[in-house]
Amino acid sequence: MHTKTVPDCSRRGALQLSLALMGSTLLGLPLMSLAVTKTPLITVWKTPNCGCCKEWVTHLQTNGLEVLTRDVDDTGPIRKKAGLAEKFGSCHTAMLDGYVLEGHVPAQDIRRLLRERPKALGLAVPGMPVGSPGMEMGAARDAYDVVLVLKDGSSKIFQSYPAISSVKSKV
Repeated sequence: MHTKTVPDCSRRGALQLSLALMGSTLLGLPLMSLAVTKTPLITVWKTPNCGCCKEWVTHLQTNGLEVLTRDVDDTGPIRKKAGLAEKFGSCHTAMLDGYVLEGHVPAQDIRRLLRERPKALGLAVPGMPVGSPGMEMGAARDAYDVVLVLKDGSSKIFQSYPAISSVKSKV
């Protein structure tokens, strides 16, 4: 019969082992917090042939957001079911963690919405302003607002984007 002898652990060895285990645990905490704070999935309802909707989805993905698309013949019923008034309408409707996103909302505003978590229905960019994400046409941009749509149907400006002219004046 063979027996193995376990070496005696000195106090110093036990302390080093404890510190090593504690250090490895602390190093793992930032990685765990990243996993917990992952951005929720954005589900986008769009018509199958809309190019600007595809470009907006690409904008979101390029900015690190995870997107699932659902092609439908008409986004109006999705908007209505979400409780969003037609006046905020655009060409696609999305849902994200209990919020509605309507139209060409920039990724940075979506991230701000998730950080601030206002009591609201969601964000909208009514219409299809030139220069908004997915509606780029060269360097030009129409002035437009991203509005925070409140649950009572009212809205307020969440973020404003000024116009940018594509024509450079000669001095």
